[in-house]
Amino acid sequence: MVELVHASIGYAERPVVHDVDLRVDRGEVVALVGPNGSGKTTVVRGILGLATVMSGQVRVFGTPLDHLRERWRIGYVPQRHTVVGAIPSTVAEVVASGRLPRKRWFSRMTAADRAAVGEAIELVGLTARQRVPVANLSGGQQRRVLIARALACGPEMLIMDEPTAGVDAENQARLVNTLENLVAQGLTLVVVTHEIAPMRSVLTRAVMMRDGRVEADLPAAAAFGAALTGGSDAHHAHSVPGWLGGLGSTG
Repeated sequence: MVELVHASIGYAERPVVHDVDLRVDRGEVVALVGPNGSGKTTVVRGILGLATVMSGQVRVFGTPLDHLRERWRIGYVPQRHTVVGAIPSTVAEVVASGRLPRKRWFSRMTAADRAAVGEAIELVGLTARQRVPVANLSGGQQRRVLIARALACGPEMLIMDEPTAGVDAENQARLVNTLENLVAQGLTLVVVTHEIAPMRSVLTRAVMMRDGRVEADLPAAAAFGAALTGGSDAHHAHSVPGWLGGLGSTG
């Protein structure tokens, strides 16, 4: 689904990520974790074409990024604060905007578009609230609206930025339940996060970054074990950074 080969990525001719090798296969749920400034967000921005690939290669669905035409195949879920704007919008209106990459300028919503929007809202469990202004929803519900907006286009892969940050435990559980359903349907997920514990049931790998480089790439079980021990036990000491221990906390 995604392959980075010796990729350096940055902004305005200044690299932030250096010589990164990373592969994500279909059906995986991969968390990019690390301290602030470690480069994890820059990696996903490079995959999305929002940051400059300065050297190396980035391929998406086997195609070099600059040749990828069907951008709708990648869904992007930003953090919550981008949902609520100056103009009040309902859940259905926000989710419907996710169909735009599939449509020509000024074309009307079709029956197929409306069906896709309804299905996306149902998948995240917000059908009963689809006419409610997004500004009236809780933080966890707003995250699910963003997921539905990304799903409305029918992507094959979803990239999510801090989906559980600032969300209470109850809504975290609902979010993860939504993700479990999506993974069961074959969606591939790449998640930027500071906390891996809430995603224990869906995560397949954790890629730890530091100073713009991949420091460790572990199966989920090894990552959770290292988080519980603070990354200090002998089995993981050779490959797990000490700061990983903080990632097991949901607080």
